[in-house]
Amino acid sequence: MADFGVNEMQKMQKELQEKYKDKWEPIDAETGKNKLLWMIGEIGEVIDIVKKNGGNKASTDELLRKDLIEEMADVLMYYNDVMLCYGITTDELKQAYIKKFERNMKRW
Repeated sequence: MADFGVNEMQKMQKELQEKYKDKWEPIDAETGKNKLLWMIGEIGEVIDIVKKNGGNKASTDELLRKDLIEEMADVLMYYNDVMLCYGITTDELKQAYIKKFERNMKRW
């Protein structure tokens, strides 16, 4: 399987948003704050799995790992919704990521 990146995730998220546009909140800047809060909730579910079971068990136990990965996917879905809400393109994200990486490489 080829690398799975933000572009593919964005395309899939747009499909979901289109399919459920009559049931879900619209994708706009005002909704962005709600998507951020939902994302934080999903991050909390990831934290709970690791906190309750330990990192080693969460990454090696077959069932826990499956749950961990599923919750991480939820985080990424909301992350992509946030990008869509604020109109952040994958190119803008890439450029900011590269700049941040370069700054961090020189940090210490």
